[in-house]
Amino acid sequence: MIDFLMISTRSTKRGVIEIYPKFIIKKSSDLMIRGGDFYAIWLEERGLWSTDEQDALQLIDYELDKYAQENRNSFDATVKVLHMWDAESGMIDRWHRYTQKQMRDSFHMLDEKLIFSNTETNKKDYASKRLNYPLEKGNISAYDKLMSTLYSEEERQKIEWAIGSIVSGESKKLQKFMVLYGAAGTGKSTILNIIQQLFDGYYSVFDAKALGSSSNSFALEAFKSNPLVAIQHDGDLSKIEDNTRLNSLVSHELMTVNEKFKSTYANRFKCFLFMGTNKPVKITDGKSGLIRRLIDVSPSGNKLNQKEYKTIVKQIEFELGAIAYHCQEVYLSDPGMYDDYIPITMLGASNDFYNFIIDSYYTFKKEDGTTLKASWEMYKTYCEEAKVPYPFSQRPFKEELKNYFRDYKERFTTKDGTRVRSYYSGFRTEKFEENVVSDKKKDSSTRLINFNCTESIFDKECSDCLAQYATIKETPAQKWEKVNTKLSEIDTSKVHYVKVPENHIVIDFDIPDDNGNKSYERNLEEASKWPHTYAELSKSGSGIHLHYIYTGDVNKLSRIYDDHIEVKVFTGKSSLRRKLSKCNNLPISTIASGLPLKGEEKMINFEGVKSEKGLRTLIKRNLNKEIHPGTKPSVDFIYKILEDAYSSDLNYDVTDMRNAVLAFAANSTHQADYCIKLVNKMQFKSEETSNGTKNDDAKLVFYDVEVFPNLFLVNWKIEGEGKPVVRMINPTPPEIEELMRFRLVGFNCRRYDNHILYARLMGYTNEQLYNLSQKIISGSPNCFFGEAYNVSYTDVFDFSSKKQSLKKFEIELGIHHQELGLPWDQPVPESMWTRVAEYCDNDVIATEAVFNARKADFTARHILADVAGMTVNDTTNSLTTRIIFGKNRKPQDQFNYRDMGHIPDNEATFAYNSNLVDVGNYTVDEDYTVFNENGQPLFPGYKFDHGKSTYRGEEVGEGGYVYAEPGMYGNIALLDIASMHPSSIVAENLFGDEYTQRFKDILDARIAIKHKDFDKAKTMLNGALAKYLTDEDAAADLAQALKIAINSVYGLTSANFENPFRDSRNKDNIVAKRGALFMINLKHEVQKRGYTVAHIKTDSIKIPDATPEIIDFVMKYGKEYGYNFEHEATYDRMCLVNDAVYIAKYKDGKHVGEWTATGTQFQVPYVFKKLFSRDEINFEDMCETKSVTSSLYLDMNENMPSVTEYENLKALREKIDKRGSNDISKKDLAFIEKLKDLSEDELNDKIAEGHNYIFVGKVGCFCPIKDGCGGGLLMREKDGKYYAATGSKGYRWLESEMVKELGKESDINRSYYDEMVNDAVATISQYGDFEWFVSDDPYIAFIAKSKEKKDTPPWMMPCGDTKYNTCFDCPNFHNDEFHMDCNLGYDISDIIVSNENLKNIKEEA
Repeated sequence: MIDFLMISTRSTKRGVIEIYPKFIIKKSSDLMIRGGDFYAIWLEERGLWSTDEQDALQLIDYELDKYAQENRNSFDATVKVLHMWDAESGMIDRWHRYTQKQMRDSFHMLDEKLIFSNTETNKKDYASKRLNYPLEKGNISAYDKLMSTLYSEEERQKIEWAIGSIVSGESKKLQKFMVLYGAAGTGKSTILNIIQQLFDGYYSVFDAKALGSSSNSFALEAFKSNPLVAIQHDGDLSKIEDNTRLNSLVSHELMTVNEKFKSTYANRFKCFLFMGTNKPVKITDGKSGLIRRLIDVSPSGNKLNQKEYKTIVKQIEFELGAIAYHCQEVYLSDPGMYDDYIPITMLGASNDFYNFIIDSYYTFKKEDGTTLKASWEMYKTYCEEAKVPYPFSQRPFKEELKNYFRDYKERFTTKDGTRVRSYYSGFRTEKFEENVVSDKKKDSSTRLINFNCTESIFDKECSDCLAQYATIKETPAQKWEKVNTKLSEIDTSKVHYVKVPENHIVIDFDIPDDNGNKSYERNLEEASKWPHTYAELSKSGSGIHLHYIYTGDVNKLSRIYDDHIEVKVFTGKSSLRRKLSKCNNLPISTIASGLPLKGEEKMINFEGVKSEKGLRTLIKRNLNKEIHPGTKPSVDFIYKILEDAYSSDLNYDVTDMRNAVLAFAANSTHQADYCIKLVNKMQFKSEETSNGTKNDDAKLVFYDVEVFPNLFLVNWKIEGEGKPVVRMINPTPPEIEELMRFRLVGFNCRRYDNHILYARLMGYTNEQLYNLSQKIISGSPNCFFGEAYNVSYTDVFDFSSKKQSLKKFEIELGIHHQELGLPWDQPVPESMWTRVAEYCDNDVIATEAVFNARKADFTARHILADVAGMTVNDTTNSLTTRIIFGKNRKPQDQFNYRDMGHIPDNEATFAYNSNLVDVGNYTVDEDYTVFNENGQPLFPGYKFDHGKSTYRGEEVGEGGYVYAEPGMYGNIALLDIASMHPSSIVAENLFGDEYTQRFKDILDARIAIKHKDFDKAKTMLNGALAKYLTDEDAAADLAQALKIAINSVYGLTSANFENPFRDSRNKDNIVAKRGALFMINLKHEVQKRGYTVAHIKTDSIKIPDATPEIIDFVMKYGKEYGYNFEHEATYDRMCLVNDAVYIAKYKDGKHVGEWTATGTQFQVPYVFKKLFSRDEINFEDMCETKSVTSSLYLDMNENMPSVTEYENLKALREKIDKRGSNDISKKDLAFIEKLKDLSEDELNDKIAEGHNYIFVGKVGCFCPIKDGCGGGLLMREKDGKYYAATGSKGYRWLESEMVKELGKESDINRSYYDEMVNDAVATISQYGDFEWFVSDDPYIAFIAKSKEKKDTPPWMMPCGDTKYNTCFDCPNFHNDEFHMDCNLGYDISDIIVSNENLKNIKEEA
């Protein structure tokens, strides 16, 4: 048993014996803890360590089950095993407590040496992986052929020496790195791919350019796993600014490593670097450390033809162990081979100074010395002729030249006695010497197997093996126990059986042609790609058998290598059936790698078309030619399965695979046109969208996922308070499949989480999940799976009638909310996984809370789903579509649409009903109030052109009409059209007779429920609503459901995306436009009757000083157009600021005396309570929710030094970089000059000293805090720069949750809100007397004496001067004992009378 585990039992109150694990706190040899969490566990069965925590849990469960099995008979009661996988058992929490809190760190770094498949391992090797091939001598003919073609003997030796140093374990001591330098297509990637195959699991990839960048502080993050090999396929070191980091890495020096969101640490990296590049490495000077560390490799330029290349690359897979062995021998023959190597080719390609020395080589060699003056003149001439872009000045030239001479003296006497200055002597010719190597003879081996022999090598090598003839039925004649004859004693040209050694295997090729017949040509082509060995033709003459001696355990081999290629193993009583006809003359070779092991069999599941997952798998297998070897039959197969899927009931969407299938088809050698045409006919998507399935018996589970490049996390909890959150770290597909048995509930999961879960179920790796996640987030098309939409039971975001982020819901509901603060595009250190999981816990808990808070919406969704005969996971839009259109997916042929501004010449028109009672004897404008013979309104002159609508000289909004006359008003009637847009749909018969009637039933049912006419509502939709009208509460739920459906319909008619409600003719949004044009007509009619139209907002109108007559007129006028106005309210007074902001006080009804605000300015709780409602102000009223699209930060810099000077300097430098210095003032230029010696890094360090940015997230709730009380500046980040968040400048802030927790309510800076109050007062005062407006003084309507005088409220001065609140405050007001009047001549008699009346009312009150 594992040494940290003890198995215990206990008895419950019900008499059940529970078997559970106890974890022993001691230093374990089976378990490693690193960073306060699980690191690795020893698996004796594998002989390896595992860093997968799931392996540890399964091992513990195995021990529990084993104990239960062994001791079950000794227990009298029922036995229950508390497994680790069972979240409700609580054992997983014990494990996490044990590994994360109770145990101290105790670990050893893993995988610091290569482990081959034939390497014996124990715990002390600290290995968690092994290579899938043995290290042993063997055939490398394919490798030889490739290397001798791509590289000269000398260059090949460099590569093999480097590989050998890694195989031998010596590379960790070498201070070398290798650059494969050459043009595209010369074999660099081929060699690097072989290196990756050789060291699979022991290499990482890196960014060479980042290593040479002085500004990239995270460049070493790629090496944090301490790989033995680091590779970059297409690097660029041609523009490195600094060699220091690269030199230190190659030299295995102790280096300081920066990982994002981790403290810096020191590490000594042990990797050997390989890099492929088309550009030379930039070697900055002659004494650069790169010169003695770089081994450059240049290709020969020779290439293999495409067919031969593919065959050889295939064969190399079987030679890996022998290649590694060969390279190790190369290295061990001369470990110091490249100690003094100089990369001459690279120097010449990248160093202009080196090329100058080459140009002057014979001069310097002949003289063996030179003066600075002479060489400087030579250098200037060379630079001019060679067009060197950036030549040295004389000072660096002087220093660089010293690298090419052994001695330098400031004063020197030549042989003839002449005294010279600055003399160089002892020219270093060795820097330019190259070794000459002989060319290796090319391998002349043929490509295809030659079956030109009839005398068999197999017969000789296996002559002593037992053998017997076959019967007529081609079965062995007798049991092997009775056989004594040997192979040498029988005629092998007849069918016979041979008992070969167990390690003797045969690869059987039986590939058919397009007609299904066994194809010799295809078998020959495929078999020739394998390592050369003895081969025979099968009995039919079309199949081929390759014979090998397998060095591994044959019992672990899978019998299926590929379709029509079988691995035959002869163990036990099995034997080889054979009939010799033709063979080749090669010996039987050994093989050690490249064969599939058990558990890796390739199987074809033709039943897979029953699910989208299976459909995708079959398509992928065809693209890999796993089912058919040819392109055409594979494309035919894909077409067939898609046709079958389309004609079945399967709902699927694999449109994301179309491009891959099309590219595959286009690669057909002879049938490309046919294949491409067939792809264009394929049904990549089912006609019906994926419908949810009902599983009402399963438990309700809330879940959330997080995806990083190296971490996939699924957190979930069963419904109910107090239930724990289960964390699944990097779960496997079977674990996801188990989770899907529950009724899953997520937040916005239909558009994200479901697809991530489904992808994992299909076997996506963490990296593939991350790429999928990025595609979904960025809005890429074709990144969703059709079946995945209904992985969930329902989606809270989708059914909620209030659309906002989960974070905003958390703030509203008072739930603790936190942001992760980690970059989503970077791997997460294992030490941080617990923190990420805690964050995910928070979202799961919040999802359940929002689900409960929006229960009314979910009930409405239930009702709609029931009426539609669908599920609660189907969207509101799809449910509404089904209710109205049934299963008709294209109902548009019944739709009606018309141009409301067009009146045909021959069409009769009718005016407004003049018999209706009118106001003030006015008649309606018959030029505009016009109807056609069907009673539909016409709007003469209405135009819609290039997305812009105009009518009666006004521009009409596309979503509705909005109009405002800002001011202060009294006795305002608020008249609102009941269901304006739905009424427009019904009046226009928009969906045709049948479907419009269904929609009208929904509309009428909701109105009937509103008026409690349940009997009428029960008859709607053929009685489908009756069962929901049992009582008033149920009826209210139904009314909410119908309201959601009605709103959904309007949204779909105006949507830009294709859906059954969208009419392609409807460019001008006829539903909203009809109502907007009507409201314009109504406005003109009301104004013509002497009334002010203060405000129109889509479906409502506000009329100050409204009389019963004008209200009655509006209602009757509306009915002519099919609209029913409701007198929603009467405001005693209202101040209208603009078309979206007003504050008003109710005059009557249930809200009499209460205030209502629309628009942000007056809705701010602090402002509303302080000025209007006079309610007590509480803590929540002083909390501000802020949200941004990037990220919010609090800059806690209150006690830090001011860095404004440095920030100004940075801004000026950036301005000069972009625009030059022309518009920079002299003062600023002087300031820049003063600090010119400050480098960019130093400047950034200075600026950082004045800031402490604390990450908050995209959304947060904050309180303004007084200076000196620990607040920070609220900033938003964009592109690495910080700006003040909107509305936060000038104040310091703290998160409201923190303010409350720390009891800092008294530190809230109320001046922030008081300023809002003052602004609100100032805004209202622009339109009248604020004091009167907020008082309880009554409003007295002003009645004009004549029609010529415009009616104005009592507080408005007739002169229009807004400087004074009333005429009585104005210096032009004249008042003596005889009379009161205006010195400017304005008639103010009515104002004086109104004022006196107001005084009397006050006295009476």
